[in-house]
Amino acid sequence: MSTASVTLHDPDVYEQGVPHAFFAELRRIEPVYWQPEDPPGRGFWAVTRYDDVVAVSRDAQTFSSYAGTAMLSDFDDDVVELQRAMMVNMDPPDHTRLRNLVNRGFTPRMVGKLEQGIRDICHGLVDEIAERRQVDFVHDIAAQLPLAVIAELMGVPDTDREKLYDWSNRMIGFDDPEFQVEGSDGAVAASEIFAYANELADRRRAEPRDDIVTKLIQPDANGDVLQDLEFNMFFVLLIVAGNETTRNAASGGMLAFLEHPEQWRKLRENRELVPTAVEEVLRWVSPVMDFRRTATRDAVIGGQDIAEGDKLVLFYPSANRDEDVFDNPDVFDITRDPNPHISFGGGGPHFCLGAHLARLELRTLFETLADRVPDLRLAGPARRLRSNFINGIKEMPVRLW
Repeated sequence: MSTASVTLHDPDVYEQGVPHAFFAELRRIEPVYWQPEDPPGRGFWAVTRYDDVVAVSRDAQTFSSYAGTAMLSDFDDDVVELQRAMMVNMDPPDHTRLRNLVNRGFTPRMVGKLEQGIRDICHGLVDEIAERRQVDFVHDIAAQLPLAVIAELMGVPDTDREKLYDWSNRMIGFDDPEFQVEGSDGAVAASEIFAYANELADRRRAEPRDDIVTKLIQPDANGDVLQDLEFNMFFVLLIVAGNETTRNAASGGMLAFLEHPEQWRKLRENRELVPTAVEEVLRWVSPVMDFRRTATRDAVIGGQDIAEGDKLVLFYPSANRDEDVFDNPDVFDITRDPNPHISFGGGGPHFCLGAHLARLELRTLFETLADRVPDLRLAGPARRLRSNFINGIKEMPVRLW
């Protein structure tokens, strides 16, 4: 290879940025690439082309999320068993049953009810920072929006939003020493979330409300109901997935705008571009960088033989810059249309449950910033998360005026 090889599971790599040049070379000469790992890892097939990522995503019978979880790392058997109670680590029909239950909280009516509240939240965030010349975009703006929305969805008091922020950082930042006091800190955060979820569920049983927690603890039309562990795991998933993805899409998207000021000018001058701008932000950032599948039988992907039991890792930042799908994929272009990115997954059963809500949050945020903080600019370098899973920014100082 003419490009220096990259160890694709090394979190140090991503602290410097997504290795787009290496992915481009893999797509060209070895699109399903064998990546060795040191024990306890056993190596994996890196799937880098768009069509192959979509094909694996849509074939849950052959490529399982349950067998080894959807996470890149290989876990001990007891950890795998616990993780299998989370929807992202299930296969149909168990996944179908659980998704049908939790879908009740993400209907168009439920999301539509949040629209004005999201607008109010965005304006409130700008109000809070308006008198300050410099802020941390990540903590003061990007993180606060999804936290407030999750709090609204789940009926969590505003005073507990920083708890959600802390738990989410510790769960996702397992490879970043800034967020991990010790190696078990992610597990401690999970136990704290479980305790909080149980307490919240007990409160809603005593005093039901028109919120997602009340809906989730009630039986559906067939009398089916989430078990306690299922509810707890979904609460963890919502706090992490519903917070981290939107936070990092907003942060990474704003960084892209500030590094491409002509695109920011376009948005400021034409609000009709907001929907396509949000799709380009999602493609460009790819907030979740990868999910893993395990082959349940021998198969062929991208011309490569895959053996039963092999691990495959789907790399969304690579698929989202596939030259066979996107014209000029390394250009940030908010007018890009069509833009069939797969930042919410490549279709199939695990397509992101909160995609419509995330789009609504991002559209509203960028509209508000373009209206009220049009001269936003970088005040220092962005510090990236040390993670091979989330394409994250930990800190991004910006000047407002």
